[in-house]
Amino acid sequence: MNRSVPDRAHASATRGQLAPLCAAGFVTAFGAHSIAASLGGYTHAQHASLLTLGLLLAVYDGAEVIGKPVFGSLADRIGPRPVLLGGLVAFAVASAGFVLAGDPALVGVARLGQGIAAAAFSPAASALVARLAPRTQHGRAFGGYGAWKGLGYTLGPLLGGVLITLGGYPLLFATLAGLGLSVAAWAWFTVPALPALPRARQTVLDLARRLGTSSFLRPTVALAAATAALSVGVGFLPVIGAARGLGPLATGAAVSLLAATAALVQPWVGKAHDGGRIGSRAGMAAGLVLAAAGLALVAALPGLSAVVVGAVFIGAGTGVATPLGFAHLAATADAARLGQTMGAAEVGRELGDAGGPLLVGAIAIGSGLSGGLIGLAALLAASVAAITLGRGQARPVRD
Repeated sequence: MNRSVPDRAHASATRGQLAPLCAAGFVTAFGAHSIAASLGGYTHAQHASLLTLGLLLAVYDGAEVIGKPVFGSLADRIGPRPVLLGGLVAFAVASAGFVLAGDPALVGVARLGQGIAAAAFSPAASALVARLAPRTQHGRAFGGYGAWKGLGYTLGPLLGGVLITLGGYPLLFATLAGLGLSVAAWAWFTVPALPALPRARQTVLDLARRLGTSSFLRPTVALAAATAALSVGVGFLPVIGAARGLGPLATGAAVSLLAATAALVQPWVGKAHDGGRIGSRAGMAAGLVLAAAGLALVAALPGLSAVVVGAVFIGAGTGVATPLGFAHLAATADAARLGQTMGAAEVGRELGDAGGPLLVGAIAIGSGLSGGLIGLAALLAASVAAITLGRGQARPVRD
């Protein structure tokens, strides 16, 4: 009985160390979406073109796609904590720089700086979650991390709009600067310094082999497909709802329901995975099936009920697949290269985030929006086959 006291104390300490990492996940999601959701109004006020709007939307994600593998490898080389702290401080500096410059035309430069900073602290935070949480609690840890990221996606557009209404872009960027600095200070006092682990020399061919294994590709495919479904749901549910005569309140509520479902499901799924009730491969596949069903339901059936139920299915599916994908990566990756692995997997997520809407939009040109949603549902079904077929789960790589 007495052993449970130190066990509970250790669990409490671990939760305290993970809390600022979850906050870092919130920062990158909130920072990206609080600005992106209002850029349409910004470009209209500045009389900018749609191409300019597209570039402003893409610069943050583009910086993450390029930077995450680089900073992930740096985290493996020098330890993840300095990369986490440096990225958060750089995010605050980029945000504060926009406020101090006082030039609205520099919003693109500020977003580029924020994206580079997020590319640093995001994979470092994921690597720290994997190393600080016991192997038997990876699912719960990444479920909580994903839930806080989902909260950032959900609250970003709403709170960003409120801040811009109250004080314009300077107030929004000042808030982001304060948020980045606050989380950096929190992490400085709470997150322990984990040394870089000994690594064998790696060639480019070795890296290609490692990233080509099923233990990396399966969860990365699941993460990319789940993120594509989430991005399409958030972006296109209002469009299809408006086409069916639904007002902005109803479609906005459906999007909020999708995001809230994804955020609430992730901790529960992670806990069930840690308890042995959900396997990673079966769970990732089930999550993508749920998301595909939600997309097909919205495409095939009319009315508000189809949009609402479809939103719940998409949210639940992404909420199931995401923590299981990260837990699988953490369990099977070389502990000395967790940063590089998480950074590369995050690139898959970013490609899904951008590629899902592009695919739906391209198909919709010839087949309508319902056809685009069915097309993405079919791609998710193909991803399920890729995840479930083949040999059994890879063995975890030991420290």
